[in-house]
Amino acid sequence: MLPRNFTEEQNMFRDAYRKFLATEIVPHMESWREAGIVDREAFRKAGEQGFLMVWPDERYGGMGDEDFRFEQIIIEETNYARCGDWFNTLHSRLVGPYLTRFGNEEQCDRYLSKCVSGEYILAVAMTEPDAGSDLAGMRTSAVEQDDHWVLNGSKTFISNGINADLVVVAAKTDPENNPHHMTLFLVERGMEGFERGRNLKKMGLKAQDTAELFFNDVKVPRANVLGEPGKGFVYLMMGLAEERLLGAAGYLASAQLSWDLTADYVKQRKAFGKPVAAFQNTQFKMAEMRTELDIAQVYVDQCVAAFNAGCFTAVDAAEAKLYTSELQVKVAELGVQLHGGHGYMDEYPISRQYTDAKISTIYAGSSEIMKLIIGRDCLGDDYVPFNTRNF
Repeated sequence: MLPRNFTEEQNMFRDAYRKFLATEIVPHMESWREAGIVDREAFRKAGEQGFLMVWPDERYGGMGDEDFRFEQIIIEETNYARCGDWFNTLHSRLVGPYLTRFGNEEQCDRYLSKCVSGEYILAVAMTEPDAGSDLAGMRTSAVEQDDHWVLNGSKTFISNGINADLVVVAAKTDPENNPHHMTLFLVERGMEGFERGRNLKKMGLKAQDTAELFFNDVKVPRANVLGEPGKGFVYLMMGLAEERLLGAAGYLASAQLSWDLTADYVKQRKAFGKPVAAFQNTQFKMAEMRTELDIAQVYVDQCVAAFNAGCFTAVDAAEAKLYTSELQVKVAELGVQLHGGHGYMDEYPISRQYTDAKISTIYAGSSEIMKLIIGRDCLGDDYVPFNTRNF
């Protein structure tokens, strides 16, 4: 693989975070998978050591460094350590920035330090039983009354849904006249009428608490409106490109692990008196995947550089998300196949790599939605042919 571009400080950060995972997170993952939820102390311990939210200003307890490569390191190491069902990055880099991008200073002062320390755990609630990628189909609504808003509706498939202390909830606020007129609300644990349903049982990512949320006449103070009323749809769209880049970094790191697990196995496993790795089919299949992984890594690293430079587009994000999520599934499936019957056994890590992978092609925008975004761009009137672009 070509050299990667990380600073000396970031390489030291990677080493320290890897040690943190090995001592504080990895030993507990199996019990958390059995419980169906990561212990809240995981967030607190990460916060105590400065690994939970790097980017916030120092006055909130962060490093004040918004370089995406720090988060990329956290994502890669978390997934490679087989801790991907701990959704620390959803808390830190997907939901956390909503406070600083769209919130006011009072809201940042009220919440951000608690989020950095791990005292508060974050979630975002968009998906509903009848509204996934099509946010216009959302039914949750809020009505303004006196000094508050009254929120009603339900959400499903909400990651960190059981653990969350603060949830960014999207609701329609003019459903009769404009299906895209949405407002974001900061709903806190303990607000009257805010209830949690089941911790949903899933095919994979067993330690990730994924829940139903219910809002029954929840009185949300005006002070908990995030940003400008009616602009929620725009705010959600603004965060999607970064969300998909976060995903791509994780999908690819998981795929890298699947390849390494499989390479180790085929070198050791023998068939007909020689290692499985000695067969041409194995070599060809592994060579194909190794090539795809290395090329994908260069693209994701370039996307990170583009994000840091402020020139990362929604189409770039869609391509990264589409390719890496599908590659994650492909490499894990090959791994199971080359493991033979052992690959179907839960005691072999490749088995869980496979069951954990499939959701990556669905959430944060399915592969089909990514193809729509890419297709509309490359077949649209504004498309610029390769050899006439301004390089």
